[in-house]
Amino acid sequence: MPSAPKRLQQKQTLKYDAVMLFWRTVTQIFFREIRPRGAFNIPRDGPVIFVGAPHNNQFLDPLLLSLEVYRETHRQVQFLTAAKSMDRQWIGFFARLMDSIPVARAADSAIPAAGRVWLSPDDPCLVLGEGTQFTKDFSPKMQIMLPKSVNSAVAEVSEVLSDTELKIKREFGGDSGKGTARIREHVVELRQEGIPGLEFKKMPYVDQQSMYRHVYQCLNEGGSIGIFPEGGSHDRTDLLPLKAGVSIMALGAMANDPNIKVKIVPVGLSYFHAHRFRSRAVVEFGSALDVPPEYVEMFKQGGSQKREAVSKFLNLIYDGLKTVTIRAPDYDTLMLIQAVRRLYKTPSQHLTLGQVVELNRRLLEGYVHFKDEPRVQKLRTDVLKYNRLLRDIGLRDHQVPRAKKASWKTLGLLSYRMILLIIWALLALPGTILNAPMFITASILSRKKAKEALAASVVKIAGRDVLASWKVLIALGVTPVLYTLYAILATIVAVRAQLPMQWRIATPFLALISLPFMNYAALKFGEAGMDVLKSLPPLIIALIPGQQRSLNKAKQQRVQLANEVAALINEFGPKLYDDFNQSRILVPSASVPPSTGTPGLWRRKSSIGAVDAQGLGLIHPMTWIDERLFGWSRSAKRGTSAWSGISGDEASRIGTPDETDEEDTGDYDNVVGIVTSSEDANAKFKSRQSSYADLQRLRQNHAPPTIAGKESSASALEPSAQNLDGLHPIDRHRKRRESLSDNIAVGRIAALDRREDFSHATQGLNSEVDSHRREFVD
Repeated sequence: MPSAPKRLQQKQTLKYDAVMLFWRTVTQIFFREIRPRGAFNIPRDGPVIFVGAPHNNQFLDPLLLSLEVYRETHRQVQFLTAAKSMDRQWIGFFARLMDSIPVARAADSAIPAAGRVWLSPDDPCLVLGEGTQFTKDFSPKMQIMLPKSVNSAVAEVSEVLSDTELKIKREFGGDSGKGTARIREHVVELRQEGIPGLEFKKMPYVDQQSMYRHVYQCLNEGGSIGIFPEGGSHDRTDLLPLKAGVSIMALGAMANDPNIKVKIVPVGLSYFHAHRFRSRAVVEFGSALDVPPEYVEMFKQGGSQKREAVSKFLNLIYDGLKTVTIRAPDYDTLMLIQAVRRLYKTPSQHLTLGQVVELNRRLLEGYVHFKDEPRVQKLRTDVLKYNRLLRDIGLRDHQVPRAKKASWKTLGLLSYRMILLIIWALLALPGTILNAPMFITASILSRKKAKEALAASVVKIAGRDVLASWKVLIALGVTPVLYTLYAILATIVAVRAQLPMQWRIATPFLALISLPFMNYAALKFGEAGMDVLKSLPPLIIALIPGQQRSLNKAKQQRVQLANEVAALINEFGPKLYDDFNQSRILVPSASVPPSTGTPGLWRRKSSIGAVDAQGLGLIHPMTWIDERLFGWSRSAKRGTSAWSGISGDEASRIGTPDETDEEDTGDYDNVVGIVTSSEDANAKFKSRQSSYADLQRLRQNHAPPTIAGKESSASALEPSAQNLDGLHPIDRHRKRRESLSDNIAVGRIAALDRREDFSHATQGLNSEVDSHRREFVD
């Protein structure tokens, strides 16, 4: 019979498993796709602190992080949660189920105080007041907070001199003096209006010893802690300054017990339209950081040494977060980088969500580094002009290359998709009507919550960071009530219809069971319908008289911009990245991480379908009709099965409804294929793994990179990609061919006769490797 502690642990594990199952279901409904990156970096045992950033989605951020850690390692993560949030009924209920650790924040208990204050002109640490009651309102270690007009500057009170004078420990805004200068300038402006000084609030001293004890106990037991060190959620494009708490936790735990080795895992969360229903997210785990022993020794000494150790280790954590987050100085720059990333897309390359995040990050680093270059400035201006043109004609960037002149095919394809859209809409209509009260309520109340959060915060821009969280919470509260109401209405209808007694009794149960399935079906049909709807603009634009000139102008601008983007990246890329010539900014995707070297963009093998992110092939018939009936791609000429999804990025094709912008595309298992010449358009390769990737990179390095919009892929890859006759294309209906073994030198692959049959070449190279291995063993 198991002991009491073991039974308690089993009960706790079962409770956590049930909570994770529930939230997995909820997040899979709200998000269309959630992708982990670098999950192999998660330590399987030992004390770990997961440091997440940016905190752009209030209550969903810790959920996604916990779910991915649980799925990969089955580890439980105890998150530090604001005590104010845990006081909320439902949020506190779920937070306690997940064993969250409450954190009291002084700002949550801030109270307006009487009078007005300003700084002494001689001493920036001396606060003067008029109509104030400092002796009554303040005591040492309490904090004083100034209004939002001066960024809600906070300082700790060191001494109360009188009702109108008090000393603060450090000047507002730190030792740089910027905060002091701004406060004094604002006071001058107020006095010109007849106002003596600033309003202020008093904040109590909060003893965090209880919280730290919980953290240290968890780490001593080899557990996992989760924290968002920015302190609160926000919707900015850059990180907020990190709080020192995470550094104190790691150093304090190791100072208290030298036998434990705490690891810090930086985690970046990237959302594509985070506040929208059915958006996508990437959870990226960086390399685990060890706590330097010298910092632990400095921490033990206390005083200035302790503060220095905390500061230095916090800088290390911040550097780790830089590797997994996208940090733009402003929203316009972020939009510019996303536009450039779409322009820098080589033919036959479908970026995974992880690659989109990585390419955005690298392009942003390059832009920040070279933004003062005249060519970069001109590119920024041209890209913004191009974006304005697209808004004027009603297209998105990815739709420009595929918009065609009006023809019977265009009209036929538009008519077919309109009919299909009507079909999907009709199938989704019942569930949409049934769920309409929930959607409307969640939308209205979440916007109200966002306004409240925005008014109470100094770091939020539009309050979008709380929208998704409140939509989920409100939906969770409204759904049971709504379903119960429908069950009651169904029962009343059954009674009035005088159905047999057994049917009257079964009606509410049947309603409660069938409603979730009906609504999930509506979700999938509606999602397929939205994919069709997104594919209509280029077809409609092509049929509107007079739009062809604007369309041609947009295409011409796109080609010019794509070429300029490629030229700039080829010029500046090698200056910023040592491995640029080997990987062309991005390393290839693969099924498993490499055993050595830089992890790059490696990800797990996915069993999810390439066409529909949730594996339900509702839009496959559209691909089939597009290709077979309207002949809208080269693959139609050779009868490629449309059920395999999209295999290329042909410029001659209007994209099928599943081929949308990268933010809306699935995570394809086979990402990059070789671009062939126009004479041999059939030779496409879907695998880019092991030594075959070396062959691909070798061929790319011998020729300039190509970009969608150039005249032909043949000119871009000659002579290396034009003689691939010996490497036969994949037949999706045949058994998967052999792949090359690892450790085959690139030079040996390049020495192959291009006319040699692929299978013979593969067998020969593998035999050579086996022979060398046997000789080495002997």
